[in-house]
Amino acid sequence: MTNPADPFSASSVIPFEVPEQVRAFAEKGVSQARDNYAKFKDAAENHNSTIEAVFTSANKGASAYTAKVMEFVKANTTANLDFAQELLSVKSPAEALELCTAHSRKSFETLQAQAKELAELSQKVAAETVEPIKANAAKYYKPAAA
Repeated sequence: MTNPADPFSASSVIPFEVPEQVRAFAEKGVSQARDNYAKFKDAAENHNSTIEAVFTSANKGASAYTAKVMEFVKANTTANLDFAQELLSVKSPAEALELCTAHSRKSFETLQAQAKELAELSQKVAAETVEPIKANAAKYYKPAAA
């Protein structure tokens, strides 16, 4: 039972046809939106794997760095305990001074070598950590022609 005076009744709807050009334009827009969404989704998934690789590499590097620091702490502690043991067995102040001087020189040389090794390890970890980012960026950005 439709009421002809009711503007929302089925009998009051005016037939309307969408022109072919408008329909084609709308379909093209929907198609482009789907393509762009697919590209965005692929890029997001790719970036997620890149971020995971970065964190995995950084975690592995931090563990290696911590292990190296602990190795140095152990070696330095052992060297200082050995020095204290030797210091207890000296017979004269001159011998104590000579022992202290030798220990200080050796400690300084060891510290320099350890600092150099830690710096090299830090550079290696940093390079390994950014490698996934560089590899991912290379997919999207072509190097400029020289």
